Amino acid sequence: MAQAGAGLKWGVERRLEFIEFRLFWEGGVNRADIIDVFAVSVPQASKDLTLYQQRAPQNAIYDKSAKRYVAGTDFEPCFLKPDPERYLSQLRAVADGVLDQSHAWIGNPPAYGAAPAPARGVDPKTLREVLAAIRRTKAIEIRYQSLSRPEPKWRWVDPHAIGFDGFRWHTRAYCEIDRTFKDFLLSRILETRGTRASEVDSSGDHGWHEQLILEIGPHPELSETQKMVIALDYGMKSGRAQIRVRRAFLYYTLKRLGLDGEAAGRRPQDQQIVLLNPQVLAPDPIPASAEG
Repeated sequence: MAQAGAGLKWGVERRLEFIEFRLFWEGGVNRADIIDVFAVSVPQASKDLTLYQQRAPQNAIYDKSAKRYVAGTDFEPCFLKPDPERYLSQLRAVADGVLDQSHAWIGNPPAYGAAPAPARGVDPKTLREVLAAIRRTKAIEIRYQSLSRPEPKWRWVDPHAIGFDGFRWHTRAYCEIDRTFKDFLLSRILETRGTRASEVDSSGDHGWHEQLILEIGPHPELSETQKMVIALDYGMKSGRAQIRVRRAFLYYTLKRLGLDGEAAGRRPQDQQIVLLNPQVLAPDPIPASAEG
């Protein structure tokens, strides 16, 4: 693939990759598609299609009746490594309104539905202030509503990263009250008021920097056919898959995978997977959040 794009400018190679994306995932592409996505001229779009045919003649066949190029029967990707996760993530981003359709490479999306999740009320000003503190290595004073106390409390924190647990957005920060690194939910930061130079070294956040490998496999009490399906679901090879996770996110990951403390009480058909290397859990996973 790198050889196919040799000697091309980045913008040209990007458009050839787009042509291949449309050919692979949607079966065809025309000049208007390139013009709409990249805002190039008609002659430039024609030139791009001609160049693609020169580089991969077996991939794009011109269909006169449809007035578009269609994928050839001997199609082999040259500029693109087809990635289902990339396609599905883009589909979700468009459907959720995160990505405007005009900026997406998917031209003809299928009907799409998803289990709804409550919107998380992150205030844009709060996020902006936290990001600025991270960028400038500043401590920031926040008014934070913990669930361990009835009233919010002002505290100084030293943020160094943003995290997502699959459901909620956090900032990873040193809490100057509790003198430890914690996760602070962005939606629970009610106010900010001022910053100062941080004296905290984020390299000391071992929970953030330490990487663990979780090995999962199909539940042993499933039938062989069921195990095979679960292996396909999770992309397992030889009956196991590895998941890399920060220790700070171990709690969230185990819960999301159904590998938390309640796993033993579930039916194999409900549990589906098991942890093959439980020794990785020692010491105990870091608690979920900053409820101090």
